Amino acid sequence: MSVSQPVASDHQLARLLQIGMVLEEVVEARAHQHYRSVSADLDTEIEALLEHAAEESADHRDRLAALIDDLDAERIPFEQIEPLVADHYERDRDTDGVLYDQLCNEETAYKFYDDLIAAIEASSASFGIDREHLVETLSAIREEEADGAEEVTRLMEARE
Repeated sequence: MSVSQPVASDHQLARLLQIGMVLEEVVEARAHQHYRSVSADLDTEIEALLEHAAEESADHRDRLAALIDDLDAERIPFEQIEPLVADHYERDRDTDGVLYDQLCNEETAYKFYDDLIAAIEASSASFGIDREHLVETLSAIREEEADGAEEVTRLMEARE
């Protein structure tokens, strides 16, 4: 299964949405980890960015879960999804600080949603969920990830 090919079934769509949920969990966990590990050294803008990233990821997970529920699909155990995330979207573990890591997280999520939307739009399959609602929801999430990447970039440039 790959997001570089059209989505062929509800099962495949549900699995891809689960991958999105795992990505969001990773972003949220890393934001919390950064906040806890360096909170004494963070300025208020970076603290706010990390807090917003964690809240946004939780919201994205809820929206993805609702799409999976609309498909009336079984939730796939995360142990089966994690290797797929690592294969296609794993981040460089040698990031240079909190902002670089956060930018990588935002860009990874954006790229995933961009690929998923393209795979859905390239598909001629019928889904058990309204295609327009599906694409609108994923497009909104993708846009929020793009906004997050722009915010991180702005903060990075302000510190140069």
